[in-house]
Amino acid sequence: MLTEKKISVVVACYRDAGSIRELYRQVKDTLANITPHYEIIYVNDASPDDAEEILLSLARTEPALTVITHSRNFGAQVAFTSGLSQSDGDATVIMDGDMQDPPGLIHDFVQKWLEGYAVVYGIRAKRQEAWWRRIGYKVFYRLFRKIASFDVPLDAGEFSLMDRTVVDVILACGERNRLIRGLRAYAGFRQIGIPFVRPKRFSGESTQSFIDYVNWGIKGLISFSVTPLKFISVLSFTVTLLTVLAMVLYFVLYLFGSAPTGFMTLLLIILFLGAVQLFCFSIIAEYLAQIFEEIKYRPLNIVKSIVNDQRKVPRQWLGNAG
Repeated sequence: MLTEKKISVVVACYRDAGSIRELYRQVKDTLANITPHYEIIYVNDASPDDAEEILLSLARTEPALTVITHSRNFGAQVAFTSGLSQSDGDATVIMDGDMQDPPGLIHDFVQKWLEGYAVVYGIRAKRQEAWWRRIGYKVFYRLFRKIASFDVPLDAGEFSLMDRTVVDVILACGERNRLIRGLRAYAGFRQIGIPFVRPKRFSGESTQSFIDYVNWGIKGLISFSVTPLKFISVLSFTVTLLTVLAMVLYFVLYLFGSAPTGFMTLLLIILFLGAVQLFCFSIIAEYLAQIFEEIKYRPLNIVKSIVNDQRKVPRQWLGNAG
């Protein structure tokens, strides 16, 4: 045994029915060698397969397994938040339910946590995925780190262990458009990463399309940076400067009788300026859309049921994300 402290493991489940039993077995076996005090929390984010039936069947014979079922699909980030709100361990591990996050790494996470690190995250050193996903993730993490106002680790997803203090900080953050890996970095404290090879899904296919990844990436970047808005000012200044220079050049050419004329020249200038304006409006629109979502103050999630609720105090409603 590594410790007597309680470890909670939160698993987000959506279209992962084929992985549930094997993942639960591996997580349970790993935790049994770490601490006698643990809980495994599965958040069924209204999975359309038979995940709920499998989880309820397991929960009837496994008292350490808590099953939270959402009334509809709210997304992985909300599912993780729901599980964090339910957990009451001294440290909490969050992971995907598709077995791309290896349960055996939890042992290393706990060791680093006992050494004094408040956050231990997995670094995806290599991915067994499609090339466009690998490139997309590389670009996202480096752009995210570049424009964020705080230090963000590269190639680190949600798979991580967080001390209770960090969990409480994340639950206190009230935004609806959540990115746990961003909030985790925002919390600060002493953090360290452990590299691992991210394997393919144990069962089934990815539920995310290319457009889903793009939308997710845009929301993540906007949630933690105002750099895109500042970029509009830089772009406006640049276009203004170029316009002034073009006017000077045009006037000089006019004096020498060689200035370009014709409808096409005017059309290209109008199209260029119109494209710049629309691009700027699109950035502003993304921020307005997030503001619109935030100010409605709807509950972050809606829980249909909780099986094997082990909390010592009543679970808080997530209307304010925690």
